[in-house]
Amino acid sequence: MRLRKKPWARPELEACNFFVQNPKEYKGKWSSSFKNEGIMYLELGCGKGNFVSVHGARNKDKNYIAIDIKDEVLVLAKRNIERVYKENNEILDNVKLMAQEIGLINDILGEEDKIDRIYINFCNPWPKEKHKKRRLTHTRQLENYKKFLVNNGEIWFKTDDDNLFEESLEYFKESGFDVIYKTYDLHNSEYDKDNIRTEHENMFTEKGIKIKFLIAKRK
Repeated sequence: MRLRKKPWARPELEACNFFVQNPKEYKGKWSSSFKNEGIMYLELGCGKGNFVSVHGARNKDKNYIAIDIKDEVLVLAKRNIERVYKENNEILDNVKLMAQEIGLINDILGEEDKIDRIYINFCNPWPKEKHKKRRLTHTRQLENYKKFLVNNGEIWFKTDDDNLFEESLEYFKESGFDVIYKTYDLHNSEYDKDNIRTEHENMFTEKGIKIKFLIAKRK
């Protein structure tokens, strides 16, 4: 469903102290932009921020870069992040939120940035053959991520789409990743205990669709 244009979204984001207006300026120096120069995690397609808000508030020793493209979505993520941190009585200093075309991710992240983990949650499956290169797990994209993902860094991937999951297994193999864990039923796996369910995840689960999940490690 296409979101309506919200003229107030960009001004609200620009007034937010953890929204990055010009992410290209931080390429190669993201670590120094955080108060805690700990390891960095990246969420590609953060949506309404349900995942990064909870994950960030639970893990204050980690830093999070959360990316999406639409202001209308990011402003909801901004509000959710603020709400969750407030509910947990946590200082919001380990999340950066920004608008960025993921296909151009190398414009804002370089090898000096050393991302330890990438999260991809319920990305667009792009089922048509001519669109598959747009997938966030496509080989072309994985090669881009390797420019800033550390050696032995991981990609955690969740999807409801069977075809996307199976073809992604091949993409990871083609790009030299080891799939060190996979399940076709996340909610009945050992990883469900610490799993943070997203809005889409709950929607698919209510429809009886099993959630597929994998962890791929860069060799």
